[in-house]
Amino acid sequence: MTDTQIFSQTESIPAPIQRIFDAFYQLGNDRYGSEHVSQSQHALQSATLALEANASQTQVVAALLHDLGHILPGGELPKSDEQNLDDRHEDLAYDWLSLHFGAAVAEPVRLHVAAKRYLCTTQADYEKSLSPTSLKSYFDQGGPMDETEVEEFQSNPFYEQAIQLRKWDDQAKDPQKATPNFEYFLEHMKACLNTNA
Repeated sequence: MTDTQIFSQTESIPAPIQRIFDAFYQLGNDRYGSEHVSQSQHALQSATLALEANASQTQVVAALLHDLGHILPGGELPKSDEQNLDDRHEDLAYDWLSLHFGAAVAEPVRLHVAAKRYLCTTQADYEKSLSPTSLKSYFDQGGPMDETEVEEFQSNPFYEQAIQLRKWDDQAKDPQKATPNFEYFLEHMKACLNTNA
């Protein structure tokens, strides 16, 4: 039994969270390009890194869900680094997350691709830390920022959260890292739900 199968068999789950679990159940074992971890492993590792950093609940949930756009209906999970890896998954995830979780979760997710471009532009060695797939997607997504793009990124009130999310994202690619399962993060997600959605 996978982690995501547990949720449909236990307590009542809010519909948006059930939709997330369903997405991971359906496509969570798939991989992005040549990465060595699945989408589920990557999500859980990112969220675990946020927990280890004593991040806020919204940051933990953003870390867990930052690549949700790859596995939502309408998303696309590139299977090879030879493809164009700019699938705009950050925008698809943002559109959905902003309805159900609000800006503190959705904005860092929307900005996590831009944050990679920002870090590679402003920190000389950051590009060297990227995995081959992440490096390929960096250039597909626009490569280095120009001065106007840097200023625009820094003007967003969530840019610092996006930078931290990006760093967890880039570290969350260890096929041997132990993490909690999805059930562990249920209460975090419930606490961040937008009850007015």
